[in-house]
Amino acid sequence: MISLTSCLLTLINVSRSENMEEQNVKELTITRSFDVPVEKVWRALVDQELVKEWWGPRGVTIPVCEIDARKGGKISITMRAGKELGNFEGQEWPMIGEFDEVIEGKKLVFTSGAVQERESKKMSIKSQTTMTLEEKNGKTKLVVFIKVIESDSSPEAKFALQGMSMGWNQQVDKLGEFLIKR
Repeated sequence: MISLTSCLLTLINVSRSENMEEQNVKELTITRSFDVPVEKVWRALVDQELVKEWWGPRGVTIPVCEIDARKGGKISITMRAGKELGNFEGQEWPMIGEFDEVIEGKKLVFTSGAVQERESKKMSIKSQTTMTLEEKNGKTKLVVFIKVIESDSSPEAKFALQGMSMGWNQQVDKLGEFLIKR
């Protein structure tokens, strides 16, 4: 059984000036505790076949999931909207990136971005995600910290930023549900 007793959510909007343009920097921290050993959570984070089963907010499937969890390794995940998402059904939202740091069983850091097409390198949003794991008495604490590094002014970027908190929280909840079933 998984306990979702520890839940901390912080969403901070900080304005800063860079190159004479105003940018909104967004940060999101999500903390969960799972009643499973760290090895089980780690595997769910780095095994692409397992990631396909829980990644993304509710109502999406993952037709593409490529994960090479090592420093410099690539990550490429495409979410596809299902019927539950109404008018968005069938839309795909690809993400590409690279792992910056991997400490087995303890920490994953990757920089990634939302792209219009999977083959495109132009990112509408670029962020760095840090996932840390800590095991204590057979339970695993997961902390996910996402920092948006840059975003353009496209409608797609604005849509993604508006849904970032809800989407990531649903995703981490789905991870918890997945761990219960496994």
